[in-house]
Amino acid sequence: MSSPLDTRNPIRRIGVVLMATLALSACQRESTPPPTAAEPQVPAAAPAEAPVAPPELKDVIESTDRYVVGISYPATVNRHPGLARTLAAYTDAQRAELMEAVEAFGNDKPSAPYELSLAFEQVVDTPNIVAVAADGSRYTGGAHGQPLIARFVWLPKQDARLTAAALVPDAKGWQAISDYVREQLHTAVVTRADEDELAPTDRAALIKSTFRMIDEGTEPDAANFSEFIPVLDAAGRITALRFVFPPYQVGPYADGTQTVDVSSALLLPHVAPAYAELFAR
Repeated sequence: MSSPLDTRNPIRRIGVVLMATLALSACQRESTPPPTAAEPQVPAAAPAEAPVAPPELKDVIESTDRYVVGISYPATVNRHPGLARTLAAYTDAQRAELMEAVEAFGNDKPSAPYELSLAFEQVVDTPNIVAVAADGSRYTGGAHGQPLIARFVWLPKQDARLTAAALVPDAKGWQAISDYVREQLHTAVVTRADEDELAPTDRAALIKSTFRMIDEGTEPDAANFSEFIPVLDAAGRITALRFVFPPYQVGPYADGTQTVDVSSALLLPHVAPAYAELFAR
């Protein structure tokens, strides 16, 4: 009779081998670490976008039987890429308005070519302040073109445009500016009416209608004073702001573009602290 460990018995030998195999598998399971959760896949970083190159502003002259475009820039404006981009955006917007009117004709053409004329002039150029004036018109039919009047004040050290809303942030300031500008414009209307020696009824009618345009165009809101340029002293400090009003804003078309200078003494109490150092005291 064989003993339990007698491997000469084939059946017992198979059993011993099977038991050894099962034991080895169990040991391997215990020694093998449990599978870990798959590590999250970090998406590859998107390639960095190349910086947009500033436009190189150049004079433009285009002429077809449907439209004419003439735009001129001062060469110095390209020294300030941010300002160049701002001027390019303004020009593109005006050009888009012209082309929309031209394209409305379809295959036809206007009786006279439509026209966009813009001249940019650098009127202030200091390390702290740069100012560019844009004057022109867009003609899309009618008796005369639409005046295009814009002013751009750029702060090179901040690389930003100085806007009326940022410069004077509170309603009280705009009320003070509005009151002063209205007074100056009212006085100018009365002076012109007296110089023209109008009949009393004509004089009264002119003053009434023009005063109404002045009052509407100088409501105490930054939007009504958005076009301005600084007037500087010899040290480059602002002594006044020259607010610019295109035709129709504060008077009839025949009165043309009008301006009013507001002194730093009136402005400074209402100027945002960030810009106070730009002004003469």
